[in-house]
Amino acid sequence: MEIMNFDISTVIVNYNAGDLLYACVNSLLNCPLKIEIIIVDNASSDQSLNALVGLPNVHLIKNVTNLGFAAACNQGTNKATAPILLFLNPDCSFKPGALVSLLETMCKDAEVGMVGGLLVNWDGTEQAGGRRAIPTPWRSFVRAFGLVRFSGRWPKLFYDFHLHKQKLPDHPIEVEAISGACMMVRRDVMQDVGGWDEGYFLHCEDLDWCMRFRQKGWKILFVPTAKITHALGACGKNKKVFVEWHKHKGMIRFYHKFFRHQYPGALMALIVVGVWLRFGMVATHHSTQHFRNALRSKRRRYE
Repeated sequence: MEIMNFDISTVIVNYNAGDLLYACVNSLLNCPLKIEIIIVDNASSDQSLNALVGLPNVHLIKNVTNLGFAAACNQGTNKATAPILLFLNPDCSFKPGALVSLLETMCKDAEVGMVGGLLVNWDGTEQAGGRRAIPTPWRSFVRAFGLVRFSGRWPKLFYDFHLHKQKLPDHPIEVEAISGACMMVRRDVMQDVGGWDEGYFLHCEDLDWCMRFRQKGWKILFVPTAKITHALGACGKNKKVFVEWHKHKGMIRFYHKFFRHQYPGALMALIVVGVWLRFGMVATHHSTQHFRNALRSKRRRYE
């Protein structure tokens, strides 16, 4: 089947993305494909939606409260009409040909249920998350305590789930997980797997979905030719502790949901304690940094 016979529904969950949202939508409208764009706004307080007025094929869903990422994705799905769904962060923008590459890869193999592209920073360097292995409790332990340095000698035991440090492949490869910043899926596969788990508010819902896709036997592919610029963390830059809270809370939910039967109860309890200890350290760092920045700003005003 020719790819131009496909229509794509893109679901973008927006929260104070500012000018990045317009750049994201504009990159989609410049693609040589017929795209339906659904913006689900989670009670933004900025003016990011104003720039979208009058743009073709753009539909808005405005929530009066922040429902979280997963719930908003499901909202957008319910309004979408196309057989192919693209879930995209508002701080992403496509490079020319990237969306076509994703769709071509999806169409070549009926066993592929999800594809994602090469997430890059503004300087073109690859970000973590676009291609990765599932961060199991053991893999997370290995990374947290620096045991990855032994991966050269014992690669199976001390495996690093951040695959972006490996050489970039020259063709699509199957991976365990991709980033929720850009996920293209088949509607029929999504109906088989189920929607996003709304028990997650922010972060880890993409890992959850990847786990469930693979449990159902669907392939997940990383497409290196589909380059997407991602302003990582732009939407949450003013709420770093809030974001970290939900990231760590989501990881605990993820561990309990998929791994509690593989690890002894006492070990799972230690893992949970370790997650919250890490949150405490990260939150303290961000809070201290925020205080120092505020103090510097105050000093400048009086100089």
